[in-house]
Amino acid sequence: MGRPPRIDREAIADAVLEIGLSQSSMKAVAEHLGVSTPALYHHVKNRKELLLVAAERSMAQMRLPEDRGQHWSEWLREWGRYSRNAFIEEPEVFGQYLSGAVSWERVVEVMDSVVRILTRQGFTPVAAMRAWDAVGRFAVGSAVESIRLRSATESGRPQVAEWHRVLAQRSPDDLSGARSVVDVLPKDLEAEFEDELATLLAGIAARRGEPWEPVVTTGAGDGALTQGLAAG
Repeated sequence: MGRPPRIDREAIADAVLEIGLSQSSMKAVAEHLGVSTPALYHHVKNRKELLLVAAERSMAQMRLPEDRGQHWSEWLREWGRYSRNAFIEEPEVFGQYLSGAVSWERVVEVMDSVVRILTRQGFTPVAAMRAWDAVGRFAVGSAVESIRLRSATESGRPQVAEWHRVLAQRSPDDLSGARSVVDVLPKDLEAEFEDELATLLAGIAARRGEPWEPVVTTGAGDGALTQGLAAG
């Protein structure tokens, strides 16, 4: 019969990520690993812990942008793009992240690297931490919005159609503010993200006493907001 496969938490996490968090159960993961379900329970207590182990593994694999000597705004822009896309591509992992899947050991290690990289470009340690936090929170918020709108579209209730449905049910004189923006709701969320990220980075530059225009025009998107800021 041979010796049964040896498993550990790393192998379990990889199995869950290969199957997909939404499709993973104790039984499915055990079968994927070639072990019995009772054997899997020796390593994780339940499905909740199963997903947590996978999320920890996925988050640990996220890497800071390489420090190539690029301007601090480009380094932060790279991180914002990377983290937003990572969460959008793995919404189940994102859910576990919100539940505290990232260990404090990992948080401290990341912040140490962030402070060392940004202080080389004149940030104080506190300013480095705040700039990093601002970009990270913005990326998380943008990911949440993208996941929510994608889910609405997949369920047959896209945002624009729902807005028009609500407005059609109300008096033409009602909800005038919403009516004024319904036709300009963002259709390209990635371009919208780039525009708003450029605004955030420009604000950080302005507070540092640096010219903010190069931050907006270098490496930013082509959206109306970015163009308007650059034009003054």
